[in-house]
Amino acid sequence: MSAPVLSVVIPSWNTKDYLAACLRHLAAAEKPACEVIVVENGSTDGSLEYLRAVHPEVRLIANEKNEGFARGSNQGMRVARGEYVLLLNTDTEVAPEAIARMLRFMEEHPQHAAVAPRLVHRDGSTQRTVQEFPTLKTALFFSTPLERWFPHSRELERYFMRAWDQQSSRDVDQPPAAVLLLRKAVLEQVGLFDEELWLFYNDVDLAWRMHAAGWQTHYLAEATVLHHVGGSTSKFKDFLAVWQRDRLRYYRKHFGRSGGWWLKACVSLTYLDWLVTQLARRARGRAADPLAPMSKRYREFLRL
Repeated sequence: MSAPVLSVVIPSWNTKDYLAACLRHLAAAEKPACEVIVVENGSTDGSLEYLRAVHPEVRLIANEKNEGFARGSNQGMRVARGEYVLLLNTDTEVAPEAIARMLRFMEEHPQHAAVAPRLVHRDGSTQRTVQEFPTLKTALFFSTPLERWFPHSRELERYFMRAWDQQSSRDVDQPPAAVLLLRKAVLEQVGLFDEELWLFYNDVDLAWRMHAAGWQTHYLAEATVLHHVGGSTSKFKDFLAVWQRDRLRYYRKHFGRSGGWWLKACVSLTYLDWLVTQLARRARGRAADPLAPMSKRYREFLRL
């Protein structure tokens, strides 16, 4: 059997309804011969049973537990036989021409390792999902009190690419991996996702490695995909703790031990700001968040 042009890899975890819509739109999309690989990450909502009963054509990898986005995606990419690999979240619905347009771009631009579509809300409005690579300064201004104090700082303007409306096509640093078309040959060159980055920052790390190897990444505004924001990640009980842990691992990997300590200092500033706010509210007799849960998470973060 000849290898398909395209391998679609879909990591799945407790999003049965989204998964059904994702596969339905994928089947209707214009595309070459392809294989669809679903990595089922130990869902408890009937996703596995649904796939076996309704989609026997799907190549299924069934994990007993949730192995995380990075490892689950890697499982699918390792067995992918296509020249191109399309990473597709279950909470996405591809427009009829989106895949064909992305593939056409890759065929015409051999210097590009990856292309991402424009993600849109149900009303068609553009989601601002593309960012530049984070720096040490990003850790100080993003998700700290400085973001509140200086919302239009030069660093936040740079990091979130606010001068660009993300409705036109251009080369970019790091689009999200919610929908991302990659050359299999490039993955073989630079490696797959870093599985230490369990849920977050794995796509940032991969984008950086492709960039460092001399490859380009493109954002194709003409290709649109509906994205139900947080359809899967919102189900995580401790979303913030996982995000901070993966962010710390990314900073250590790319900025060394000192980068990790710097991030911990920035998170400490955020925690102290929150603590002072809660204590002040209590002193004024106003409702305040309980201190113990957040303080416990902060201590656990410092021990990482």
